[in-house]
Amino acid sequence: MEQREFIVEAEAAGQRIDRFLSGEDTGLSRSALQGLVAEGHVLCNGKSIAKSLKLKAGDTILLEIPDAKPIEAVPQDIPLDIVYEDDHLLVVNKPKGMVVHPAPGNPDGTLVNALLWHCKGSLSGIGGEIRPGIVHRIDKDTSGLLVVAKDDATHIGLSQQMAVHSVERAYQTVVYGGFAQDEGFVEANLGRSKTDRKKMAVYPAGEPHTKYAYTGYKVLERFGGFTLLECRLKTGRTHQIRVHMASIQHPVAGDPVYGPHNCITKLHGQCLHAKTLGFIHPITGEHLRFDSKLPEYFTHFIASLRRGIV
Repeated sequence: MEQREFIVEAEAAGQRIDRFLSGEDTGLSRSALQGLVAEGHVLCNGKSIAKSLKLKAGDTILLEIPDAKPIEAVPQDIPLDIVYEDDHLLVVNKPKGMVVHPAPGNPDGTLVNALLWHCKGSLSGIGGEIRPGIVHRIDKDTSGLLVVAKDDATHIGLSQQMAVHSVERAYQTVVYGGFAQDEGFVEANLGRSKTDRKKMAVYPAGEPHTKYAYTGYKVLERFGGFTLLECRLKTGRTHQIRVHMASIQHPVAGDPVYGPHNCITKLHGQCLHAKTLGFIHPITGEHLRFDSKLPEYFTHFIASLRRGIV
């Protein structure tokens, strides 16, 4: 078990313990930190605390990070499209239809199962019990680039870059409708839908249990009733691009959840692809940037749009 100690400075006085720790160099998400508080792995001045505790200047915080639990996911010999790999990390081009990590209803056949086979157990354990090495994820029906950490130092370094939004992530998507402006952005908090817990929804800033989200977009090509966009993320919330685009009446083509009910017959998947990924290598300091081709079904749909036969 790893232990880290922090002293609360005057400017942090009054903060909740989870907020304070999420601003420190832990490599853990705020939800993970909240879990450690609830499990008694965070002490303030030597005493167990509640997550609602407001800190005072001079408080001594001890954070215990338990050893990673043995994972239940099993290695599976599933082909991977590996774009880059070294001793510390690898970048994978995930196909649509592949789930990133095991979950109820998807116990195997996931990216994690494939990574466990490929890396022979050499993956970061910070992600927890069923997400070893996974620094960020993309939806099952979204294709494209993901970076995976092989060791804890790399995982922490990449997570820190994610936290300050310094990782370059550019997606391409075809959405319904036309845009008058060539560029724009959607800035709206996201949270679980109050009517359907499987969906996300847009909420006003300050709404409890929601998170700030920003999606910038640029028009790449217009097709009358559809538009090809490049979307760049400052944040990485669940279903972010899909929900943001739907909230401005431009849902992603082929999206079975947030799109129109009359699905396009010419589409064989959701037109959303994580095309570009760039970051600083946490160990070597090298700037790495990768680009991936659009899937075949995506390019066929664009070709149909250009011919005006959709």
